[in-house]
Amino acid sequence: MFAENTLYIVGNAKTQQHNPITRRFGQFFIGFVVERDTGRIVTCGASATINVTNEFIASLFTGMSLREDFEVVRQRVESRYFGSSQKAILVAYKDAQKKFARILSGLPVDLSD
Repeated sequence: MFAENTLYIVGNAKTQQHNPITRRFGQFFIGFVVERDTGRIVTCGASATINVTNEFIASLFTGMSLREDFEVVRQRVESRYFGSSQKAILVAYKDAQKKFARILSGLPVDLSD
């Protein structure tokens, strides 16, 4: 289903204790399918409790770069996503960015998160 040049990277974040995502999954996370050479996000899925939330989050990220689009992503999330996980979405993206940079540098990635 995915090309050989793609990677799967999970970005993790904490959410508020009363958040249904925290109650269900213990934390918030987004799994990104990324092109290794460009950093372009092919698709993603989040630990959301409602399908439309997952689809909406994917629409915010698909086509963006895990390498360099933080400001664009931040603006998209802050101007369009008004759920209690808004901050966690950005933290998960930044976590995935760090992991992607480590992978490209040949450094080990902590998979225990």
